[in-house]
Amino acid sequence: MTGPLLAWSDAEGAARAGALFTAAFGAPPDGVWASPGRVNLIGEHVDYNGGLCLPMALPHRTFAAVRRRDDDVVRLVSSLAPDEAWAGTLGGIGPGLVGGWVGYAGGPAWALAQAGHALGGFDAAIDSCVPLGSGLSSSAAVECAVALALDELFVLGLAGSDEGRAALAAACVRAENEVAGAPTGGMDQAASLRATAGHALLLDTVDHSVAQVPFDLTTAGLALLVIDTRAEHALVDGQYAARRAACHAAAARLGVATLREVTDLDAALAALPDPVEQMRVRHVVTEIARVEQFVALVGEGRVREVGPLMDASHESLRVDYEVSCDELDVAVAAARAAGALGARMTGGGFGGSAIALVEAGRADAVAAEVAQAFAERGWRPPGILLASPSPGGARVASP
Repeated sequence: MTGPLLAWSDAEGAARAGALFTAAFGAPPDGVWASPGRVNLIGEHVDYNGGLCLPMALPHRTFAAVRRRDDDVVRLVSSLAPDEAWAGTLGGIGPGLVGGWVGYAGGPAWALAQAGHALGGFDAAIDSCVPLGSGLSSSAAVECAVALALDELFVLGLAGSDEGRAALAAACVRAENEVAGAPTGGMDQAASLRATAGHALLLDTVDHSVAQVPFDLTTAGLALLVIDTRAEHALVDGQYAARRAACHAAAARLGVATLREVTDLDAALAALPDPVEQMRVRHVVTEIARVEQFVALVGEGRVREVGPLMDASHESLRVDYEVSCDELDVAVAAARAAGALGARMTGGGFGGSAIALVEAGRADAVAAEVAQAFAERGWRPPGILLASPSPGGARVASP
């Protein structure tokens, strides 16, 4: 399958980021680090509700070429924003001080310093093949690639263990929430840093523990299509924050710390006078249950039976959480009509991507049917990629 969403090899990505760095700063970097985007198999909008989610890392990565400095100066460039190079100091990075892509690229330095780690200045050049605005966590990939570089260059000692990577992920979440101003949960960063090849990552967002869930689609004769609808996708326009606020308000009204603690859904819904809060709670509680069922089926070797859970997840996100859109709904419906075992939107919604579980030999045909459905409506062709469970971030090039 070809198209604009092919992943770069580590060598190609490192070469691209390294060349950008040398052109911008006149000397090569100390190294290149890469961290992947992610696709969430199931468990949407539960990561800020104490829920369970099941993302996996994509082969598509963001590459950060970085060099340590002996002062507190920070210089940042990115091929994704070639006219927006930034230069300042560590003290100039923080909540309310920087915006746009600089918040994602520079924010981890602020968050790590806030966590008590000693850092200095650095130069960084960012390049990426994670599709932007597609709901595949391009922002977290930037944060995590930079965080890995800072961890190694300033000898923080975190990336060598899962516990340390959890701390790096927490710093990246804080950077995204407080510096970039995007109120996202922690699923994206966990997947980007803690995923392993051949596995989905079962993340418990209460205690941030993870379990590696074997996810071997090839043996099952299946493939996972990711369909980038190319519909506008943004999490900083207030819609995501509004849903998060509604969930937190409902939890407070129900007297629980998070909606994960709701064990009697009917009683909870009866106790909520606001119909919008009822809808949001119904989605979260049923979605957490779907994650548990999905993992149980995969663990029993019954991956072919997870399709109805994916379908139900999409319907819940469309009706109760109201985060789908026409393009996502058409992509899901067309994939199902073409024979997908199950399909759903993935990511924050309001645009972005859908996923479809398909017979391996039908991947091209399903992709063509989705593209045809878009063409019939006069929409831009969707981007299509085949996803495979990939490893988390790491250094990919040395000087």
